[in-house]
Amino acid sequence: MTISILLIENEVSFANFIKLELEYANYSVTISHRGLNVFNFNHNCLYDLIIVERNLSDLSGLDVCRKLRQSGDRTPLILLTPHDSIGDRAEALDVGADDYLVKDFTVDELLARIRAHLPLISSPELGLVELSDLKLNRQTRQVYRGQRLLELTIKEFDLLEYLICNARQVLSREQILTQVWGDDFNGDSNIIEVYIRYLRLKLEAQNEKRLIQTVRGVGYVLQEKL
Repeated sequence: MTISILLIENEVSFANFIKLELEYANYSVTISHRGLNVFNFNHNCLYDLIIVERNLSDLSGLDVCRKLRQSGDRTPLILLTPHDSIGDRAEALDVGADDYLVKDFTVDELLARIRAHLPLISSPELGLVELSDLKLNRQTRQVYRGQRLLELTIKEFDLLEYLICNARQVLSREQILTQVWGDDFNGDSNIIEVYIRYLRLKLEAQNEKRLIQTVRGVGYVLQEKL
């Protein structure tokens, strides 16, 4: 499943550079150099995410965000801004942007922000569920981190499946215990911490970024931390 991104940027060379980098990361990218075009584009095709420059020549990026939100469009929006003041940040969020990036960002930072705001990708007919570079196939019970196939035990797979199918939701230890081990489990509840550690060791075996985050005093959440 290809993720489609609309990039609204009036600097041609910069837009082409970003498009090249995002396409290298397997995203499909459409460029617009005018803010007003976004409304025509959105009527004709669906985008999974929009990146918009604040200082466009015809319409402010802030106005683009505001008008899209007023029209009921909930597509994730990342605003590119030349400044990083508290006022700029507040203004971006007030008009409906989900995030903002100062324009001296690195490509890695942009990719991380994009992944953080994309919806969980799933293909029910194939049993595939993806988050970031993690892919889980519920039919074949195979799990990949990037191109690396992970060797998981039955219970490790069950735990990861529950986490990824509820990605970006904080799950309590009680929820995990009930859903993965069952209501009739009479063992030590610390089993969750043990299996979380096992999964982290396998998911991060090649120094990959942590995906299973601890929410102190509550439980765990599967998401990429910025």
